[in-house]
Amino acid sequence: MTVKSDIEIAREAKMKPIMEIGKKLGIPEKDLIPFGHTKAKVSLDYIDSLAKKKNGKLILVTAISPTPAGEGKTTTTVGLGDALNRVGKKAMICLREPSLGPCFGMKGGAAGGGYAQIVPMEDINLHFTGDFHAITSAHNLLSAMIDNHIYWGNELGIDIRRVAWRRVMDMNDRALRQIVCSLGGVANGFPREAGFDITVASEIMAILCLSTSIADLERRLGQIVVAAKRDKGQVLARDLKAPGAMTVLLKDALMPNLVQTLENNPAFVHGGPFANIAHGCNSVMATQAALKLADYVVTEAGFGADLGAEKFFDIKCRKAGLHPAATVIVATVRALKMHGGVGKDDLKKENVEALKKGLANLGRHIENVKKFGVPIAVAVNHFISDTDAEIAAVRQYCKELGVEAFNCRHWAEGGKGAEELARHVATLADKETAQFYPIYGDDLPLWDKVKTIAREIYRADDIVADKSVRDQLKTFEAQGYGKFPICMAKTQYSFSTDPNLKGAPTNHVVPIREVRLSAGAEFIVVICGDIMTMPGLPKVPSAEIIGLDEKGQIAGLF
Repeated sequence: MTVKSDIEIAREAKMKPIMEIGKKLGIPEKDLIPFGHTKAKVSLDYIDSLAKKKNGKLILVTAISPTPAGEGKTTTTVGLGDALNRVGKKAMICLREPSLGPCFGMKGGAAGGGYAQIVPMEDINLHFTGDFHAITSAHNLLSAMIDNHIYWGNELGIDIRRVAWRRVMDMNDRALRQIVCSLGGVANGFPREAGFDITVASEIMAILCLSTSIADLERRLGQIVVAAKRDKGQVLARDLKAPGAMTVLLKDALMPNLVQTLENNPAFVHGGPFANIAHGCNSVMATQAALKLADYVVTEAGFGADLGAEKFFDIKCRKAGLHPAATVIVATVRALKMHGGVGKDDLKKENVEALKKGLANLGRHIENVKKFGVPIAVAVNHFISDTDAEIAAVRQYCKELGVEAFNCRHWAEGGKGAEELARHVATLADKETAQFYPIYGDDLPLWDKVKTIAREIYRADDIVADKSVRDQLKTFEAQGYGKFPICMAKTQYSFSTDPNLKGAPTNHVVPIREVRLSAGAEFIVVICGDIMTMPGLPKVPSAEIIGLDEKGQIAGLF
């Protein structure tokens, strides 16, 4: 049997005009700003008008620790949203926008897969509505204003050795990670070390995704710490008079993007912060609007639940006042066997014993999510190589933990393949048993917040850091940032900081290498190990197979 590629399936979709999708949600045509026939932005004025409407139920889709075998979190988010609509619920989904870098690198796109996709797939994975370009421009405008201020006399006394604000582009390019700028003589300024990050790692991306209005966006932009002075004082973006122009560049990007699934159900796709250096969730603006427009909103958070769900709960929900009603943890039999020690080449063979060993990873995530007071269901994203014995083992294991697991075939069947899961999740949400609470309080010292995450979520014995790191946290507190939540940056492949430690490791220590202040996003980034903010391309990048076919259609995108 020939299996169609994602792009082939997406191209066969019978999309409805975006105005019809908006009408389904009750959005007037005048409040939709169309980008072609199949995508549109929703005006901020209309979103403001929804403030007094009752909220629907918020459902988070997260996953076990990622492996090369794949989990399918986005695919499950789309499949669940379609399934909820199939069983008679008014539901929509909220996702992040894909970055160009991974699309042309190794990961590919991020619009779901198989028959659980959002469309138009090519547009979403490429330039879409230009949000990332606007963020890139706003970020680099601030970069230009910093160097321009230094060139024209440096009235603020910026120490050019301590300029923290780098430049960004939405592409993987390792050659730009560390550069020297302003070479070429006096007319070009003062030479200094600098570098580029990928756009999704920009603090402006995190700011846009946490902002609740234009005014809030401009306030946060003004709070960005761009450099230190020679006297060690801070230089903020507002000191450079930059936030006004940056806000102008971002005013349209702040509006959520409306698209549809293959089954013509509504979806907001908006924002795309890194799930390591930032919080890895779609925009607060889109999520809050969706909760006013639908009875059930399905969203996702980046990486496994130890990173994605923890940040969704402790950063996004805390800051935006969101109250999730249920959580779905996605797993695959293949990935669980890999956590149990099976090599990638042997994953298609039945191995119930290895699966049972790997279930410890799923169990740990279930226990962790329960600590936030949110009810759980497990979605087993079905692969054709899964056997009945393996599926039965997963379901039995989850049942022993008081959680229902469902074999979901949405990749092959669309929403129809996840109806059983949808009915159960809707029941969980409707029971309103969620008693959501973050895992640490605002007033806890920053060091203790980090230790709480490491012990409660990663099951580490302790955290360790050089005196300089601990002193920096104390400085942040003295500067008024002590109530900020923590954004942990560590490997996504393990509960520990060693990506090779699969399953559910214990008795490990979390070493903290560095801490960074994201004053505009209003969180503290805690870096454990090497975190790459500008990826490189693989030896054979996806860009080599992407092109136009004889009909002028995009080929090779996945």
